[in-house]
Amino acid sequence: MRSLKVRFALLLGATALLVVLAAAGVMASIGAAERTIDRTLAAQGRLELLAELSGRMTQFGFAAVETVRSPDSQPEAMTIARTNVDRVLASVDEALARSVQASTDPLDRSQYAARTRPLAQLRAARVILDRQVSQIERQTDPDKRQDAIKGALNGFGAMTGQPLSFLIEVERRSMVLGSEQARELSQRLRVVSVLAALAALGIVFVLYRSITRPTLARIEAVRQAAGAVGRGELDTRLSVATRDELGLLVANFNRMAAKLSRRETRVAADRAALEDTVESRTADLRAANARLESVDRSRRRFFADVSHELRTPLTVILGECDLALRAGDRPVDHGPAFSTIRKRAQRLKLRVEDLLRVARSESGEIELDRRALSAATVLAEAVDNSASEAARRRVELVLDPGDRDVEILADREWMRQVVESLVDNALRHAAGLSRVTVALGTAGTRRGPVASISITDDGPGFGEAESALFERFRRGARPAETGFGIGLALARWLVEQHDGTIRLGSGPDGRGARVTLDIPVLDLAWDLGRPDKQKDNAA
Repeated sequence: MRSLKVRFALLLGATALLVVLAAAGVMASIGAAERTIDRTLAAQGRLELLAELSGRMTQFGFAAVETVRSPDSQPEAMTIARTNVDRVLASVDEALARSVQASTDPLDRSQYAARTRPLAQLRAARVILDRQVSQIERQTDPDKRQDAIKGALNGFGAMTGQPLSFLIEVERRSMVLGSEQARELSQRLRVVSVLAALAALGIVFVLYRSITRPTLARIEAVRQAAGAVGRGELDTRLSVATRDELGLLVANFNRMAAKLSRRETRVAADRAALEDTVESRTADLRAANARLESVDRSRRRFFADVSHELRTPLTVILGECDLALRAGDRPVDHGPAFSTIRKRAQRLKLRVEDLLRVARSESGEIELDRRALSAATVLAEAVDNSASEAARRRVELVLDPGDRDVEILADREWMRQVVESLVDNALRHAAGLSRVTVALGTAGTRRGPVASISITDDGPGFGEAESALFERFRRGARPAETGFGIGLALARWLVEQHDGTIRLGSGPDGRGARVTLDIPVLDLAWDLGRPDKQKDNAA
């Protein structure tokens, strides 16, 4: 068989045939059992009718005796007894006729013929006794009547006893025969059931060995081959043994495995080419990075060299300006000119120092001397140093030391320069500025307590893209004065070196600009400054 459809059709057909045969056997067994039971029940019914007939015959005899002994008694007793006997005889005859009509066995017909003769004898006995009673009733001698009725009853008993016994024995034998047939049928059904089960198992075993088992074995081979391909064994192939559906499946599997193998080969070649390309591009990137690093080192060295080269002559210029301003004997008053030269030179010196700090921060040459110091003291020094510039610009510079002082671990000089730089940024860049506030506060964060230092002004604010202002050499959109744009970048670098953070925002009423520095405080100073700790210490 070349097709799995034919095999499975054969398997299903054989299964259906077994089911049909089993159903037919069950139906035949049920029919035989029903016939046996019906015959037994019919025999039992006839036996009950014969028992009733025997009783009616006896009642008929008693009625005859009573009629002869008491002629003046009610005559309907004899009539009722006669009617009952005839009715029962008719019922027995009808039951025998039904059994013969329902049966196709010739034996049942012969038995029916044998039963009709005793029934006829019983009818004849009833008729004879009825006639004898009529004749006896005509006699007037009581003794003769008594003797006559006794003789009539003896004859009636002799005529009815043997037929009734024969009929009862026949029905009893029929019941016994039905029980034996039921037992034999049960035994035959058991034997047939066992044989049918063995035959069904044999047929199923043959079908399994010839159809199911080979098919399952081939399916298992396909499953194992698919698992091998899934593990990467792309050279797995199956033999095409048949030309059925499974054979087509195996052929398609082999073609799929071959395509996967060729694709894997191409992918490996492409991967090797890609790795070569990546390696080549990586080498180019390394070379480009090396060139960029060299350019960056040259840029930092240029900043440092330029800063040093500019700082030295500016120092000399400032010194000479100071000497010239202090000289009392000069023919022409050049004081305003020297003051202007000194102011411009001082501003240029600050920018050069900013450039130098940037160069040092990038090269890692800045070394911080971190010590425990008072945050309020640092802020006071920064405000004092910036007071003259604020006064010159007619800007109110205010220091708000907060409720209490805290200690921070920081470089005193660099922290002061950061605050001064932020104040100077506010003075130089905020148009329409009238007030700058330097405030100190404390706050608790997830990282611990911090000293919150804020520099707030009432200028126009930072505007959009505040985070971009931390980039080096990045300046605002509308700067009031020139500058390099490195103040905030340098401030963030120094604050981060102190394990702190810097934030940009707006003033309390939504106007102006605010720069907030969060510097970690010493735990001891923070605990002593808390109200509950102060109460404990006072106690």
